[in-house]
Amino acid sequence: MKRKKQLRANIKKMYFYQFLTGIHFTSAVLIPFYTDWAHISFAQAMILQSFFTICIFLLEVPTGAIADYFGRKTSVVLSCIFLILGPALYASFANFYLFFIAEFLFALGVALSSGAEEALIYDSLKELGEEHRSKKVFSRFNSLHMLGITFAAPIGSIIAKYMGLQFPMLLSTIPTFIALFFVISLKEPNINKQEESLRYIKIIKKGFNHLLKNKILKILAIDFIIISIVAYFIIWLYQIALKNLGVDIKYFGFIHAILCLSQVAILGNFLNIQKIFKTKKQFLFFSAIITGISLIISGISKSIILTIIAFTLGIGFGKGRFANISNYMNKFIESKNRATVISSVSMFQRLAQAMINPIVGYLTDWSLNYTFIILGSMAIIFSFISRVEEEHLID
Repeated sequence: MKRKKQLRANIKKMYFYQFLTGIHFTSAVLIPFYTDWAHISFAQAMILQSFFTICIFLLEVPTGAIADYFGRKTSVVLSCIFLILGPALYASFANFYLFFIAEFLFALGVALSSGAEEALIYDSLKELGEEHRSKKVFSRFNSLHMLGITFAAPIGSIIAKYMGLQFPMLLSTIPTFIALFFVISLKEPNINKQEESLRYIKIIKKGFNHLLKNKILKILAIDFIIISIVAYFIIWLYQIALKNLGVDIKYFGFIHAILCLSQVAILGNFLNIQKIFKTKKQFLFFSAIITGISLIISGISKSIILTIIAFTLGIGFGKGRFANISNYMNKFIESKNRATVISSVSMFQRLAQAMINPIVGYLTDWSLNYTFIILGSMAIIFSFISRVEEEHLID
């Protein structure tokens, strides 16, 4: 009974952790932070993001193996530590080359938590015999992260306006420090651990093989990666679009909060929304279509209101579907390889982002509007050629 209480407490503690680590005061003013405070170009900002994604590409599977071999809790604790060091360094000096070190710390923190968070939650549910709750739990888990960002975004705009653009970055370390205490108190769930004689590199290889040999898992992973990349660029480009439309920076945080709430609304109600589309496959199909159309509208609209609505729908459906896909992928992964396989999927996603970042940077310098149209067209085309079938979507 005591262990069951501890495992159930894991879920609640991870909810608090997810909310706190979502409190990014910089989220709504990140582009001004780069261009106005650090005095670097948008192209340089995208180079930093490419470096960040390459670092995560190199770190995803090794850190996932750490979670599988040494424990998910250890991995998430280390993640919190590096996610405190990264922004602290970023806010210290406005130096483009120093930012590379800060991005590496960020990447290490993100990679250590990627896969380990979900694996810790899923394995806690599995030991309790409550895997059937995973979709609802993951949906709430991701919603809380969005709520944290929603809470922080308007505050970040105010901080930037009256204290300076570096302070939103610096103050973001405080909630992560609090989250660290929740993680330290977690109870590690039982997992089917690898034999001690199995070396570190073999753990990594086994996780890769599981992903590459499982046809259904590959199909789901490709769907996850393509649409997530398109939605990812909305976050980076919407501030430029708002600036071009003449929106004052003090409103950026409130608009960002609206974008976050759209994700929370989709994540919190996707079971009901899914019923509207009749089948789970149709939900995934139309969520990708809606994301693509929203981006195209953003590229041709001259209206502030219409553009904000388009961003809201695009980010809501584009990112709101992630928990759904994650739940389906987990059904095809063994517990002992879960963190490594999930990290492998994230790693391929990061690699694709690293390659596309500079391209989008150059496209944006050439024409922001055409960039939106191209990204939207990508999402629509892929939605028609995706090989996801209804029988792949197991609850």
